[in-house]
Order: sequence, then structure tokens, then C-alpha cells
Amino acid sequence: MKGLGYRFSILAVFVLMAAFSFGQSEQELKNKKRKLQEEIEFTNVLIEETKKNQTTSMDQLVKINRKIEVRAEIINTINEELGLLDKKIEKNKIAIASLESDLQELREEYADMLYYSYKNRSSYNRLLFLFSSSDFNQAYKRLKYLQQYTSYRKRQAQLIVKTKESISKKISNLEEIRTEKQVLLSSLESERRNYSNERVEHEGMLTDLKRKEKDLYKDLKRKQRTAEKLQKAIEEIIREAIRKAREAAAKAGGSSKGFPMTPEAQKLSMNFSANKGKLPWPVIKGVKTGDYGAHPHPVLDGIIVNNNGVDISTNTGAMARAIFDGVVSKVLIIPGEGKTVLIRHGEYLTVYSYMSEVFVNTGDKIITKQELGLLVSENANTKTTMHFELWKGMKTLNPAYWLYLK
Repeated sequence: MKGLGYRFSILAVFVLMAAFSFGQSEQELKNKKRKLQEEIEFTNVLIEETKKNQTTSMDQLVKINRKIEVRAEIINTINEELGLLDKKIEKNKIAIASLESDLQELREEYADMLYYSYKNRSSYNRLLFLFSSSDFNQAYKRLKYLQQYTSYRKRQAQLIVKTKESISKKISNLEEIRTEKQVLLSSLESERRNYSNERVEHEGMLTDLKRKEKDLYKDLKRKQRTAEKLQKAIEEIIREAIRKAREAAAKAGGSSKGFPMTPEAQKLSMNFSANKGKLPWPVIKGVKTGDYGAHPHPVLDGIIVNNNGVDISTNTGAMARAIFDGVVSKVLIIPGEGKTVLIRHGEYLTVYSYMSEVFVNTGDKIITKQELGLLVSENANTKTTMHFELWKGMKTLNPAYWLYLK
């Protein structure tokens, strides 16, 4: 009988621990889904802005493509949530079955005790049991036994009540989970419909843009020339910075290899590196519409485009902002492509491109999230996009691994 109470306690602890671990995973999934839905809502706002132009553009296609990707992530997240709920339902069923088994055993034991108490209910029998003791010690032990037996019977009655309450709560919880599952299934069906509709919209846009291949090739060549100019300018700035650093180190009697840094620059570089994955976005609100590295052109077959950074679409009037403390290394002007700000963070360099106005100058000390300038808004396409790059020495890095994924 004592073992049953112990088993009941262990079961309760197990159920609570399971509920806690599931709760954590569920919350993470819900947070992820909420952020993805917020991104879709903001992307819709940006798409509506570009639709004012009345003609299908590459920017519209890229945004709808990103929305499809996010929608697929939402569907996967909902499926993960459903998987967790199925596990919770199964855990609750097992817990209920175990509790009901315990309840049956408790009732049987309690019935036996009641039957025994009924047979030995008279005061005469209890006195006879005490006075038939061979000595005082035995009589004392028998008295304690009677007291403990009565106390245990009360505890058994209380345990039966608690077990019944636990079963009732588990059944209620099970119904809540099943209701939540139905809501999720409905949400999943809605997301699948949206996904299907967006795929159709994407195919329509793609067909329209295929008719404009000549213009797209021309635009691609222009962007490639701009990217090459920017890359050459950045590389020259970095080489010059390394040269000056080596000269200063040689004069001070230090090493003139690599990228020598002052203690202050070394500390800044280490702090920047320590914040990998936690750095803020270079705009307050935006949607990543251009990935780092080489990837197929979204319309032109057989064309591979290379991106030294990421492109982020945002709303009209948005500002570029610094992702970390640093010093403005250079302000560049790329004809036809706006202004670019380079900020050094020790060994690291961040690049913020496509601004119509810049609020900082070369040599200025910058703090995290400080506004650097107003991004260009293209009236023809009613779009606002910033280009962001991250360098370490002469090598580009993927900003997606460094920026905080909101």
C-alpha cells in the first residue's frame, strides 16, 4: 500500500516534467510562427506598395517568392506543433489510464480496510486485542498500530479523492489539447490554401517577366557593374587600412604581418565577434529579399548571380542604422546607386549601401543602432531596398549568421 502512494507521487512528477518540457517547445514554435506571420504581413505591405506601379517587376517577384518561402516555414512549424500535441495527447492518455488503475487499486484496498474495520468495530474487540498482550511493550506497539491503521485509512480516503481530482483534470486538459489541435488543423488548411494561391500568383508574375528578358539582362549587367565597383572600392579601402596599420606597427616595434590592431581595436573586434548571431538588423524593419553567395537568377534561366552580402526590402522613408559600435572608415558615392557607408569594428567592416542622404562623415565614432542615412526610394518601382555586407579582412562573411534572426 505504501508503494502505491510512492508510485502515484512519481507519476505526478513525471507528468509535470513532461508538461514543462512540452510547454517550452510549444512556446518556441509559437514564437517562431508569430514572427514568420509578422514577416508575411510586412511583406504584404511592401508588395502593395510595389503594385501601385501597375506593372510586374523583379522586386514584386522576389517579395512574393520570399512570402512563399516563409509560408512553407509556417506550414512546417504548424506540423511540428501538431506533432507535439499528438505526443501530449498520448502522454495524457497514458497518465489517465495509470491514474485510473491506481484509483481502482486504492478503492479495493480501502474496501478491504472498511470490511476489516466493520468486523472488528466493537470497542470490546479492540480492548481485547490490547489486553491480550504478553507485556507492556507489546501493548504499546499494538496501541500504536491501531492509531497508525486509523490514520492510514484516512490517508487512503484522501488519496482516492486526490486521484479522482487528478483524473478529472487530466481529462479536462486532454479535451483542451484536442480543441487546440482542431484549431491548428484549421490554421494548417488555411495556410496551405494561401501557399497554393501564392504559387499561382508567382507563376503569373514569372510568365510576365519572361517577356521582359532583354530588360532584365540589361538591369542585371548594370547591377553587376555596380557590385564590381563597390567590391573594388572596398578592397582598396581595406588594403590601405592594412598598409597603414602595418606601418604604424613597424614604427612601434611590433609585428607588421596580418592586420595589426591597437589594443582598443582588438577589444572592439573581440566584442563584435562575441555578438555573432545577436547583432541588430541594419534597418528597424525589413524582409530579406536577397541571399548571400551564388544562386540562380529568379527569372533568367542558366544565369547565376553572386551576392557579397544580403538585400533587405523595407518601407519608404526607412533609415540605415549601424549594427555595432565602430568608426566610419569611408563614405562612398556610386553614380546612379546612391551613397555607401563603411564602418570599421576592429578587424571587421560593415557596408551599408543605397542611401540618398548620409548623416555621418569619415572618422566619426558610431554607436550601435545609430542612424547612418536615408535609404533611396525608387519612384519608378515604389521600392526601398538596402544592400548590406560584412567583411573580415579581405574576406566577405554571410551576414545571416551574424544578424539576430527576429
